[in-house]
Amino acid sequence: MSPSFLSSPADARRYDLAEAPTVRLNTGILRAGPACPLAEAARWGTVPLPAGRFSLHEIHAKRDLPLLHVWMNDPDIARWWGLAGDREVVRRHLATRAVRTHDNAYLGCLDDEPISYWELYRADLDDLARHYPARPHDVGIHLLVGPAAWRGRGVGSLLLRAVTELVLRAAPDTMRVVAEPDVRNEASLAAFARAGFHRFGHVELPDKTAALMMRGRAVREAGARR
Repeated sequence: MSPSFLSSPADARRYDLAEAPTVRLNTGILRAGPACPLAEAARWGTVPLPAGRFSLHEIHAKRDLPLLHVWMNDPDIARWWGLAGDREVVRRHLATRAVRTHDNAYLGCLDDEPISYWELYRADLDDLARHYPARPHDVGIHLLVGPAAWRGRGVGSLLLRAVTELVLRAAPDTMRVVAEPDVRNEASLAAFARAGFHRFGHVELPDKTAALMMRGRAVREAGARR
């Protein structure tokens, strides 16, 4: 599908999953372990978006490493992710996240085309919790949009809104979704803001000064009532 589907960033803001009928969550398998239901995101189903049918898929290192290596070496991505270099750099990053019990990585696809990389994690169990007033079951989110053709068109905010809605639907104990983009990353800050996140100051992390961005469950509920 052509990435010119959005006529303006406002199109991304208008999309809401509150009534999306295609998401099927088997709550009977979502409760074991500190990362669940985040560990089940690949089973959340396919969601229709203006850009196409969106779905999350588990990372398979042998299959996905070449693609992720290309993305991480794009200068516009490498500046913020710091994973440029040979494939071993990316492989180690994936391996580190794979052994963390509160952390999960996924490829995000539109119409079966991989266009994004996601990290969903329990922020209250992460090192991040030492840097902000964490609450039980806070969920953290990282996103990169890989192909350059999909960037700068409102896609990031569209996907962030969709995945945040899915997290809040799948995890009834989660009241907030948290993000910590670099304060210099204006495109990321704008995407989170368009997706309904609000900025609550900044935090000093080991590798950056980050904007503390949060979206609460109340935002979702207000959208469902409109």
